[in-house]
Amino acid sequence: MNIYKQFRKIKKNAKALSPVIATIILIAVTVAVSVVVAAWMGGLTLGFMGNAEQCTVSNPTYVSSTAVAVTVQNTGSATVTIASANIDGNPAAIAGVTSIAKGTSQTLQISFTTAGYWFNSTAEYQINLVTAKGNTESTTYTYTGQPSA
Repeated sequence: MNIYKQFRKIKKNAKALSPVIATIILIAVTVAVSVVVAAWMGGLTLGFMGNAEQCTVSNPTYVSSTAVAVTVQNTGSATVTIASANIDGNPAAIAGVTSIAKGTSQTLQISFTTAGYWFNSTAEYQINLVTAKGNTESTTYTYTGQPSA
């Protein structure tokens, strides 16, 4: 019976965790939950952003007095579709395949559609391509005269 008295005495003197340790445990649990939620949200964001259109427009070359050819390279993880084009803010026509699969490139011919517009000697032109999702990709073309044949 002596053991039971000692056990009761120990149990009676047992104290709860101190407020400092309880605070540390609460902070640790909060941080752990925050990390889990952040990882989950990051996974959702990557899922949405993984289909982002990304492309580059380069290598503008002379085709005619009203047209240039540009190379469009898809650097994203989804197919890029070119919806429209303009040259110095003027509407332009697109000739060629306008859907570019990921990791590939296409050469598109961009030409003025407005009468009275053509490339002039030693002028610089801003060529903008607008994708189906509304992203704008640009390049600059400097016309230095018709190349000799």
